[in-house]
Amino acid sequence: MNRRSLSSWTSRRSRGGRVRCAAAAAVAVCALAATAVAPHAAAHAAPAASRAAELPEHALVGYLHASFANGSGYTRLADVPDSWDMIDLAFGEPTSVTSGDIRFSLCPPAECPGVESEAEFKAAVKAKQQAGKKVLISIGGQNGQVRLTTPQARDTFVDSVSSIIDTYGLDGLDIDFEGHSLSLDDGDTDFENPTTPVIVHLISALRTLKERYGDEFTLTMAPETFFVQLGHQYYGSGPWGGQDPRAGAYLPVIHALRDDLTLLHVQDYNSGPIMGLDGQYHTMGGADFHIAMTDMLLTGFPVAGDPDKVFPALRPEQVAIGMPATPQAGNGHVPPAEVEKALDCLTKGSACGPYTPHGTWPALRGLMAWSVNWDRYGGDEFAGTFDRYFG
Repeated sequence: MNRRSLSSWTSRRSRGGRVRCAAAAAVAVCALAATAVAPHAAAHAAPAASRAAELPEHALVGYLHASFANGSGYTRLADVPDSWDMIDLAFGEPTSVTSGDIRFSLCPPAECPGVESEAEFKAAVKAKQQAGKKVLISIGGQNGQVRLTTPQARDTFVDSVSSIIDTYGLDGLDIDFEGHSLSLDDGDTDFENPTTPVIVHLISALRTLKERYGDEFTLTMAPETFFVQLGHQYYGSGPWGGQDPRAGAYLPVIHALRDDLTLLHVQDYNSGPIMGLDGQYHTMGGADFHIAMTDMLLTGFPVAGDPDKVFPALRPEQVAIGMPATPQAGNGHVPPAEVEKALDCLTKGSACGPYTPHGTWPALRGLMAWSVNWDRYGGDEFAGTFDRYFG
């Protein structure tokens, strides 16, 4: 997600009144140690609101610029429009790339005039939850590189994220690792059995958090296409080396946690061309890109072109389509008519255009936008499109 400016393919970094039931980078990592995480000293109960609130049948997810400003204007949590079912607080960031120590603080008043106090913010979290919304902490973003290279970093990640969740009474966690946070070691070629420490430790940490908070813990992920759909062609550095080791690097994390994953909303923006299941390259800017990228998640696809290594389909209720809310929010913005065409094709089998998906999924969960702030800047057009379509 872009924090302060638009970014390129390789340089980076949303209802009331209705029933809604790149260059290769060599990265050194430490030797893999035991993956078990020691039990936390005190039991953590799931927040009361989490136990009561369920996502609606079709949900709108949005990121809220809670810790920074980037030209779209500051929006207090209490002022987030009711259209947004899940609000991801952007961002929790590490004290250093490999520390695992995640911190979150509200935007400084000098940067965000009108920012609420800590007490007001916590009260707003509770009010949103009482209104049936979910509020998550999102970790990472453009500037928040996180590499859990050691068991110590993994354990620190678990405890520091738990502290943020407990302090603000949040419903769960969104993983928005970008840049060089995730990459695969040479020789790590099986997404079902990863061996790279940063991958294995992240999986272990997320499983521990899920166990700590219980079944109602909300876990979402917002990878870029480079880390997911590109894995259809390239996975890690490849059998002979030389490929970008980040290619497809989210796949083992998604696969290992698919039974615990609430929602995957890949960023269908700031992306280069991606080969779809039709063997053709698809580019941003229209409904076709969103249709092809989402079809891959809902159909499954061979990893690195190997028919014996197929990434299995996710359930449609686990998938939302990630889009920029406005042209200023990210490359690949599409107007409302294209958003509706993509939804028509994927949920009804109509208006599909040049790409024909492998099924129809009326249970597709919905849409994600970067961001709530940018949508308000743009006159709430994105949320309005969602409301009209699913209203």
